[in-house]
Amino acid sequence: MKSIGHILARYTAWIWHALGPLGIWGVFVVAFADSALLGMPVDAVVAAYVYNDRRHFYLYVLLASVGSAGGSIPLYVIGYLGGEKVLRKRISEERFLRIHGSFERHEFWALMFPAMLPPPTPLKIFVLGAAVFEMRFEHFLAAIFAGRVVRFGVLALLTLRFGPQIVVLAGHMFRQHLYWVLAAVVVGIAALWLTMRRSMRSKRQGQLGSASPPRE
Repeated sequence: MKSIGHILARYTAWIWHALGPLGIWGVFVVAFADSALLGMPVDAVVAAYVYNDRRHFYLYVLLASVGSAGGSIPLYVIGYLGGEKVLRKRISEERFLRIHGSFERHEFWALMFPAMLPPPTPLKIFVLGAAVFEMRFEHFLAAIFAGRVVRFGVLALLTLRFGPQIVVLAGHMFRQHLYWVLAAVVVGIAALWLTMRRSMRSKRQGQLGSASPPRE
């Protein structure tokens, strides 16, 4: 265990040393590399940047989200060129059919929802699925970006409130209480969707009311 901890400590120190010259772009680079087949401590990096520069937390959220979307492109290309064989080699037939069904029902949510969740959510499987099931490229990028904005936005707000140690706490809670976390995310999404729907409906009613001819 000591050797593993030592390796992780040296790996983390190396990452921070490499990010030094990059300035704010370090968040983008780590998020890009994390999505492009390499595992990187992107949550810890985002939390550290946010904590050390609270005024520009939104900038790090956007940079990490753009980097994550851009880093997913190589995997999308692999899935597009390799076809179903690439995906079937990595998952069971039952899971393949389940993911296929989710993309058939609503492809945007089928990709955005996993993009919102932290590790150990296997996002790369869904990225491959998006390519295999021929999701339009612009919709693919939008879904990844939107999901990551939610994920890193929540992380940034929690970091501002509780400090960067929230990364460890959140990771532990997600692993130990996976279904409760998923349920909370679903409820939050549903509440946000209902709020936006009501707002749009009220806006349309207001526009129709203002467009009505005045009564004599």
